[in-house]
Amino acid sequence: MTKDKNKDKNEEIEKELDKDMDEENISSLSKKIDELGIKLERVQIADYVQLLNHPKRLFFINLLTGTARGIGLALGFTIFGATIIYLLQQLGALNLPIIGDYIAEIVKIVQAQLNVDASFR
Repeated sequence: MTKDKNKDKNEEIEKELDKDMDEENISSLSKKIDELGIKLERVQIADYVQLLNHPKRLFFINLLTGTARGIGLALGFTIFGATIIYLLQQLGALNLPIIGDYIAEIVKIVQAQLNVDASFR
């Protein structure tokens, strides 16, 4: 009979441990699901899915974004190019022996190209 009692006690202990482990697993899973929900909200996945479901809006947003990038690239390159040309003109005015002649030639080529482009307008 002591074996049966020990066996019953062992089964009860195992059931309690299983119950505790199940509660721990459920608690752990619940925490992970909450963390996942928070991460999905940060990524704004719902907004992205909504955008994918409206292709006309997606097209319009992409068109607007592409146009803005193109204008920004053109303005940035223009400012950068103008700055480089200005710096080359200033270096050419210094009459440095070797570098000055080289820079003066580059400036002449650029100015000639600008004059040719202006005559086509």
